Amino acid sequence: MCTSLMAGKKATCDGTILLSRNEDYTRNNWNKYMIFRPFPEYYNKQDDNAAVSDNVWTLGNGLKVPVPQKMYRYNAMPDAAGYEEATYAIGRRFFFEERGINERNVAISATNSLTINDNASGADPLLASGGIAESVIPTLLLPQVESAKEAVKLLGRYVEKYGASEVNGILIGDPDESWYFEIGSCHHWIAVKIPEDSYLVVANGMRVHSVDLDNEDVLHSKKLFKFVCEHKLLEAPDRHNFNFAEAFGIPGDPYNVDRIWLAQKILTPSLKQKSRECQYPLFLKPDKKIHVRDVMNVLRATYKGTELEGIAERPIGVDRTAESHIMVLDPKMPQELKGLIWQVVSTPMGAPYIPLYSVMDDIPHGFSLEGNQYSPLSAYWSFRGLYSLCEVNHDEYRFLVEKLWRDYEEQSFREYEPIRETLMKIYASDPAAAIDFAKRYSTGIAYQTVGIANKERDLLMTKITSDTQ
Repeated sequence: MCTSLMAGKKATCDGTILLSRNEDYTRNNWNKYMIFRPFPEYYNKQDDNAAVSDNVWTLGNGLKVPVPQKMYRYNAMPDAAGYEEATYAIGRRFFFEERGINERNVAISATNSLTINDNASGADPLLASGGIAESVIPTLLLPQVESAKEAVKLLGRYVEKYGASEVNGILIGDPDESWYFEIGSCHHWIAVKIPEDSYLVVANGMRVHSVDLDNEDVLHSKKLFKFVCEHKLLEAPDRHNFNFAEAFGIPGDPYNVDRIWLAQKILTPSLKQKSRECQYPLFLKPDKKIHVRDVMNVLRATYKGTELEGIAERPIGVDRTAESHIMVLDPKMPQELKGLIWQVVSTPMGAPYIPLYSVMDDIPHGFSLEGNQYSPLSAYWSFRGLYSLCEVNHDEYRFLVEKLWRDYEEQSFREYEPIRETLMKIYASDPAAAIDFAKRYSTGIAYQTVGIANKERDLLMTKITSDTQ
């Protein structure tokens, strides 16, 4: 149910790599919380880790893999009740961590849920449970990878060896390059490198098509082309113009292609495309360099003012988004400060993107509270609660809240470059001080933003209860 946007460093206005996604859910109140993992789930302190036995790591959905040799710190954005959401769960483990950047500056956002066609499903049926699934992908990869390409290859090996129980799209990047990975069936997958001057948009349908399987920027499962030919998943398969999405997915569903059309219309308006085509270009160059603000606009986009207004059922921006993130990987920054996450807690339709450096390890209490029951102490409920109050008078109050957060984000944009320059200057003489500054800035701005939300919620509640109309 998600929508994602990736951009190469020559497609952005500041030379950064962008990975972004709206994590949508089936209902409006699905609490998310932030966490910093100093140790992975398989860290076996004093041999009391139930997840590890005989050098085998059992993840929360039952997947068993050898314990990795490396242990990198990372941040994540888990579901408050992820173990309840999982199709198959063996207890309270690390579940649905969704997005994160590790200490090697590898970023992963997982996943975009996809759909497999009947022919592919019959040829290579998905596992009934366990295996590679959204619930464990960030948990599995982030603690042990040093580059985006390593993450792609490792995930591919896991899919081929253990199988998948879902078909998914995964965003993977580092400060040098980014890749989009699609799982097409139980054991088959493909990954494409994002061109430096282009962007990619993903909804909930498979996207990879028109690629050369022999190109170094395309990685895939062993004997993929042979498998497609043997099972007649394509009428005329061509390994140099390969359509993975048609072989394994269901192209042309308006639920998905409408969003692709909309995002490409926003970022490349010079390209006049008909709506509801079966497939749209995999990669496109933007008409102008992409700013983080442009990504936010895409992730909040609706069909208002377009030919699909009143026709398309599924916009990009929806109220039931649980969280939204834009991960920025900056090759020009010092090693520890290359990762920044613009994070929304709840839906971006009614909450702000907050800039947080990936080294942030002091998470404010309100941002780390679990549970889906309303709590006045929860940051999630501060933002969601304020937005929900707007429904009392949608036209008036929603406009006020939207303006509040747009103004806040514009202020953050104005501060971004001076803060970045300050960090680089401090780092040149005292790296530890610069890292500490980035941590305290991130923690402080998180506190500040939830304070604004609570203040505005109280003011709006007062206005609503005093309104005599």
